[in-house]
Amino acid sequence: MNQQLPIRIISKVVRGYGRGSKDLGIPTANVSREKDVLSCSCGDFDHLPTGIYWGFARIGEMATPSDGGGVSSDGTAKGDVSVLGKVHVAAISIGYNPTYNNKEKTVEPHLIATQDHPQRHSSMCSETQFQDFYDKTIFLSVVGYLRPELPFEGLEKLTAAIKKDITDSEKMAVQSDPTTLRER
Repeated sequence: MNQQLPIRIISKVVRGYGRGSKDLGIPTANVSREKDVLSCSCGDFDHLPTGIYWGFARIGEMATPSDGGGVSSDGTAKGDVSVLGKVHVAAISIGYNPTYNNKEKTVEPHLIATQDHPQRHSSMCSETQFQDFYDKTIFLSVVGYLRPELPFEGLEKLTAAIKKDITDSEKMAVQSDPTTLRER
């Protein structure tokens, strides 16, 4: 699997099932699987390996240094509170969400705000809550594998696992290996 990483995806953000925000309090930027808007370094959507990953995501075009864009040395987005065009650490689910028994594979990154960002603990379970990104272009870099996707008994256990994935993603994003430095 690590031979396939990093995986780079460019697509549009689309509406998902709404469960990340409503059920879990952990919103995701669902990636369109439509071939006319999807570009994936490992082929088509169905060839993406399932699991929970960490990486980096950007919504919209790259912000310039003059508008506060870019990533700080710890791997987190820096500058003003605007999200568009800035690179964010992301916890990424690729798969079928076995707790919900999905039949179609999804790619769902949760963009993580920096510790000092005002949106950092604004969702109902104290995770990042940015504005909606529907129909915006997303640039996603899947850098590392965290764990397999698993079915959980109840939303409380699922939410706890996702919060750990978010913490693990933040820890991994500060590495200084060549792949992490290049991708962020």
